[in-house]
Amino acid sequence: MKYVTLADSSLRVSAVCLGTMTFGEQNSETEAHLQLDRALAAGINFIDTAEMYPVPPKAATCGRTELIVGNWLARQSRDKIIVATKAAGPSRGLSWLRDGRLGFDLAGLRAALDGSLRRLRTDYVDLYQLHWPARNQPMFGQWQYDPGRECASTPILETLEALATLAREGKIRHFGLSNEHPWGVMEFLRLARANGLPRPVSLQNAYSLLNRVYECGLAEVCHRENLALLPYSPLAFGTLSGKYLHDAQAPGRITRFAGFGQRYGKVNVAPAVAAYAELAARYGLTPAQLALAFVYSRWFAASTIIGATSLSQLDENLAALSVQLPPSLLAEIDDVHLRYTNPAP
Repeated sequence: MKYVTLADSSLRVSAVCLGTMTFGEQNSETEAHLQLDRALAAGINFIDTAEMYPVPPKAATCGRTELIVGNWLARQSRDKIIVATKAAGPSRGLSWLRDGRLGFDLAGLRAALDGSLRRLRTDYVDLYQLHWPARNQPMFGQWQYDPGRECASTPILETLEALATLAREGKIRHFGLSNEHPWGVMEFLRLARANGLPRPVSLQNAYSLLNRVYECGLAEVCHRENLALLPYSPLAFGTLSGKYLHDAQAPGRITRFAGFGQRYGKVNVAPAVAAYAELAARYGLTPAQLALAFVYSRWFAASTIIGATSLSQLDENLAALSVQLPPSLLAEIDDVHLRYTNPAP
């Protein structure tokens, strides 16, 4: 396992991070702990969760994932594990979370963080992330910014001041952004710099063969401003495994949960997946190996967040770390990308 330091933080993390959003819905606590044990044995020291997990978010299950992770974490050497979690913002309408106090102000973030700390059975979080922008932004399958959908939101400076307070209290070591866009990243950095406040060290955004939007603007921003990318959904909710090509109703998140196909049901997704699957076969790889090895190989990918519902899937994800994609294959991947550019943004 390789390890990297996130930007200029004190966090030394494995190049693969175990995502946990299936814990408590698709995976039982026993299954989840087996995954965590397997990941730890493979050298993974980085665990990502969120207060709203598992997915899909529901009032009856929110927080369950953190409870499961917390029960496992209580048996570990805490200083050996890098724990990341996320605070949900107001724009997704999850009114059951923290009694509706969903703003990214101090009251909202304190309520979110204190709840996460209780469930995780820890005194601090290594990386605390804003799950998505508080302001109006297209995300999770939306692809056009619409100023007509503007809404009230916590000013970014107020959010930075709240995070600085929580850091001074010793409850968070560093903070990061998630599902952010270039303007938001730059505004957080500008205001942090201008006001002498802690700056974000990471950005957790979707990135895969079906969604390379990060490369268009955020790659330069993050490189020049020293922000680490934590790519998630490298298999595009299992779509890039190719299993839906032959059976549109194959078991998986997209068929199990209504609405999960919003991002991956767009018109060019299936032909793009078919093209990548054919490419993988010619090079003696499975579609999943190709998709994962591609993300692992990106110069800007600090720690790739993987998720699994079985130990065999987790093992396959980890095995892809040893796959080296030759330049000829990378060139053919770019050819497919130019034919089907970002079909699932």
